[in-house]
Amino acid sequence: MLKLMAAALLAEGTTVLTNAPDIADVPLMADVLRGLGADVTVDGDEVTIVSPAMPSHHADFDAVKQFRASVCVLGPLMARCRQAVVALPGGDAIGSRPLDMHQAGLRAMGAESSIEHGCVVASAERLTGAPIALEFPSVGATENILMAAVLADGVTTVDNAAREPEIVDLCEMLAEMGAQIDGAGTSTLTVTGVPALRPTAHRVVGDRIVGATWGIAAAMTRGDVTVRGVLPEHLALVLNKLVDAGAKVDRFDDGFRVRQDARPEAINVSTLPYPGFPTDLQPMVIGLAAIADGMSVVTENVFEARFRFVEEMVRLGSDARTDGHHAVIRGVEQLSSAPVWSSDIRAGAGLVLAGLVADGVTEVHDVEHIDRGYPDFVAQLRSLGGEIERVSD
Repeated sequence: MLKLMAAALLAEGTTVLTNAPDIADVPLMADVLRGLGADVTVDGDEVTIVSPAMPSHHADFDAVKQFRASVCVLGPLMARCRQAVVALPGGDAIGSRPLDMHQAGLRAMGAESSIEHGCVVASAERLTGAPIALEFPSVGATENILMAAVLADGVTTVDNAAREPEIVDLCEMLAEMGAQIDGAGTSTLTVTGVPALRPTAHRVVGDRIVGATWGIAAAMTRGDVTVRGVLPEHLALVLNKLVDAGAKVDRFDDGFRVRQDARPEAINVSTLPYPGFPTDLQPMVIGLAAIADGMSVVTENVFEARFRFVEEMVRLGSDARTDGHHAVIRGVEQLSSAPVWSSDIRAGAGLVLAGLVADGVTEVHDVEHIDRGYPDFVAQLRSLGGEIERVSD
């Protein structure tokens, strides 16, 4: 969603995004765009963005410090303004996410780019299409390079591009705006630059990570949950893992149902870029493993600091240890309540789910992280039968 909001900067005029999630990051991104000269209105699940004839090229620290996705304005600003100053973003504490590949892609297209005084500073007299090979299929780098390339001169090819459904959604929106992109959903994107784009109306793809969180919650609690608005093919590996854990999974055109009747069985998971198991679901699958029958091994191949979540699970009575990129979890029949602290969006959600299968009352602190990725999290859990309330400090 946030990358689509940034893409609206690529065309002067009014772009409308529907099916927008009611999460805290949307108004934060709206503030970033307003700081660049856009007029943004958020009305329920509809976001209207009026992009100016020439955006400001400077996204300051106050606007971008709260979340990582703000760096996605770098590509559109380079495409429209041929210059950009974007403060290094903040966001979740899940490990190092350098901008080297973002900058390397812009340099390949003829830009100069450096880190100065806490900002990414980039400029170019013109952007020219070029062959670009990513060292890793980074979602953020793929998005920024793609959005810079759509208005560059000539043809840009991006090899080892990210293939996530969100990348495909961005490509579809850009195509609606008049961009020429081939290879969406594959590891090679070919972009033929065009002189200008036009605004559009676009429906945002359903959030597969949120949908899968509810599916894993059903498996953890021996519940029965139906999720609508998410394409099951975007979660093929995740749903198969839930079947391995003993769940019954039904797939529909626009969703899926997960039912778990008995204690989950242990599963092994390795996180990888799409179509692999999403790193964003690692905390939830560790929560599932914590109460599963047997020993599970979870391998983290994307973000090195994400295992700090395991320390909080140990507070809840999980029999878990980490060794480098691996976490070994021996399931226990029930977790025990304790105060725990969330370090990021997914860790927060994972700890809440763990609290549902712990005895007594579990307190999850720093839950403002959860608001950034999950709409109406507490209300949704209550509607599913969870005993949960949100309290102020």
